[in-house]
Amino acid sequence: MRRLSLSSRLALLFAGCTAVVSLFAGVLFGRASEVHFVELDQQLMEARLAGLRSTLNGVSTLEQFSRRLPVLLQDLSHQPDLSIRVRGPDGHPWFDSSTSLPNDLPTTPGLGSLQIKGTDYRVLNPQPETPDAPRLTLLLDITHHQHFLQRMQRLIWMTVGLSALATAILGAWAARSGLRPLRRMSAIAASVSADSLTARLPEAQMPTELADLAHAFNAMLERLDASFQRLSAFSADIAHELRTPLSNLLTHTQVTLTRPRDIDAYREALHSNLEELQWMAQLVNDMLYLAKADHGLLTPRREPLDLAHEVEALLEFYALLAEESQIQLTHEGSGQLAGDRSMLRRALSNLLDNALRYTPAGGEIKVCMVPTADRLRITVENSGPGIPAALLPRLFDRFYRADPARREGSSEHAGLGLAITQSIIRAHGGQITCESQAGMTRFVIELPTRGQSL
Repeated sequence: MRRLSLSSRLALLFAGCTAVVSLFAGVLFGRASEVHFVELDQQLMEARLAGLRSTLNGVSTLEQFSRRLPVLLQDLSHQPDLSIRVRGPDGHPWFDSSTSLPNDLPTTPGLGSLQIKGTDYRVLNPQPETPDAPRLTLLLDITHHQHFLQRMQRLIWMTVGLSALATAILGAWAARSGLRPLRRMSAIAASVSADSLTARLPEAQMPTELADLAHAFNAMLERLDASFQRLSAFSADIAHELRTPLSNLLTHTQVTLTRPRDIDAYREALHSNLEELQWMAQLVNDMLYLAKADHGLLTPRREPLDLAHEVEALLEFYALLAEESQIQLTHEGSGQLAGDRSMLRRALSNLLDNALRYTPAGGEIKVCMVPTADRLRITVENSGPGIPAALLPRLFDRFYRADPARREGSSEHAGLGLAITQSIIRAHGGQITCESQAGMTRFVIELPTRGQSL
């Protein structure tokens, strides 16, 4: 079966609630009316009882009653809705004002109800004033009261039905109007595609209950748009980066094959192609590494590391290159943490390699380690031209080059080193930022030293 829509459910709920409330109110009103009529009948019958007692005052025998009967009949002639039965002190019947009265009328003292041949009566059996006074039973015709109550009950049921129907219609309209923002959200969600990620919900026009949902929906669209833009740019960058080495390979191979050559020429051509292929392989490996980082697949091992020892080893590796460029390498401080040795070495190596490329001859590169209570702060600082503040937020983007004049098609300048470094630091639960000003550029790494688990 097809499930009911939210509007239909709300309409049925409104109708059901209205029907229940109307029925409850009608039952209460009917009960109150019935009690009110009982009170009115009792007051009326007690008033007439007082008149009858006045007429029969002093009567204790059937003979005395016979002399008062004409007066009693005259009183009853003015009260056509009242019937009475008079019994002697011993309980024997003396008089019935109506021939339709049954023999087995209730004699229990108090007020009650009775139906005789389709006619409803209110019956009152009062206590006799004296032991020798006649026993009276008063019957008041209440048919008009019952008809009124029956009409009222029919009116109640009609009101309940009409109220439920009207509420269902109005509830459906109100629910449909109230759910219009949801339909708008559905329409926008249905229209979202790779070409229309800029659509946004008007949060200011949303009801309070949907404002948070609209904000979350817009934030999701913004994330999707940003991710799609990054993916598009990433694809374009990959194509751009691979185009140069592929073009070099094709051109070089075509030139080599234009005429026969000796074995040394072919060997030289293969060596040249090998360099381009190695660069392409490195680029693909780096992209796969970043893809693993994006999906949370980088799982660094946790082993105790003396970071000062690791930094010394890296500085020793780069010492010859720094000496050729007349750059001084120094480090200070120390720190202990649990991390992946190879991954952290790669991250620091990327930063040192980047610093060596941009430090002028005679400059200095300094690595500092400052431990705190639960974190280790590592800075890699180099002298040289600063990076404009507008470019700092994009330094860790893939394939981004702060210097557009750098040569394309080189594995040293693919623009992935800082992105890989950031992925490694994040995999260890840390963060990396860059500070730069005229004459100095500093990369700051903060890594947790405890309380971290994989």
